[in-house]
Amino acid sequence: MILETPLWKRTPPAIFPVCLGYMGLALAWRNSADVLPIPSFIGGILLGLSTAFFLYFLGFYIAKLIGRPSVIFGDLKVPPLRAGVAAIPMSMMLLAAALLPFNISVPQVWWTGVVMQYATTILVIHALWKGKPEARVFSPFMYLTFVGPVVGPIAGVKLGYVTESYWLTIGALIAFVVITLGYAIRLLKVVPVQPLRPSIAIILAPVSLFALSFGQLEMNGLFEFFYWASWLVFAAMVALLPWMTAGGWTPLWGALTFPFAAFANVQVLALAKGYGFIAEAGLVLGLFVATPIVFYIVYRSSMAWVTGALSEKSGAAVV
Repeated sequence: MILETPLWKRTPPAIFPVCLGYMGLALAWRNSADVLPIPSFIGGILLGLSTAFFLYFLGFYIAKLIGRPSVIFGDLKVPPLRAGVAAIPMSMMLLAAALLPFNISVPQVWWTGVVMQYATTILVIHALWKGKPEARVFSPFMYLTFVGPVVGPIAGVKLGYVTESYWLTIGALIAFVVITLGYAIRLLKVVPVQPLRPSIAIILAPVSLFALSFGQLEMNGLFEFFYWASWLVFAAMVALLPWMTAGGWTPLWGALTFPFAAFANVQVLALAKGYGFIAEAGLVLGLFVATPIVFYIVYRSSMAWVTGALSEKSGAAVV
């Protein structure tokens, strides 16, 4: 089948949460080799593949923006698309963590991700302001835009940006509290319709990432709080998986990737902090759950991208 519109002109933001989850899973496998009897080459291969996967789609999306810069506003009209755009700088900050062992322009990559994150936040605020008032409702998709900076400390602390990482985390924590309270109140009134159910899983991501950030910042009281909270949310999300996926695959399944990958990553840090068997069990469980989910969604998303279905079904703007 020959598409009327070239693929690069319809690059969907929906692919970037998948990129984020793919890279997060690769990092979990690489880091797991330090604490479990796992061959280190597995994580290395996955990091190479996931980095190439992200850069491939990032190149297409940049081409799309060059083709018509204003297309970004079309990709910010609805919450899932806004979350997809916000996943780009989050993936960039995660890329810095992936490059740490190689010291390949890591600070530049990290700062690019941080600046892009806040630029995206400004654009999303503008889109919300210009949009319909009734559309300004709390949703899990907001976590990627407003809590996304919490990814920064994963590489930032190791790069020596401890103060910057602290403030990135605190700013994200304030946004997290506001969004969580707002969405919890909304859930008491409205149950998500079937196509939006996978977005519920996103809640696991910030909880796990706050544990990672506070753990690296040596704020152990907050680390412990979010670590045990991540276990509770993880258990709830695993129990809800059949309910969340009952409607079959959609582009929103990308929301199932990065939360479980984040949970696996926090277990590596917990092991280093002496949490022993519970953290080891969490790491094995996290990898056991995240790996097939991420691989399946990477496969389905890639096939949908090639046919143009990913762009069409996610409502991506076209140049």
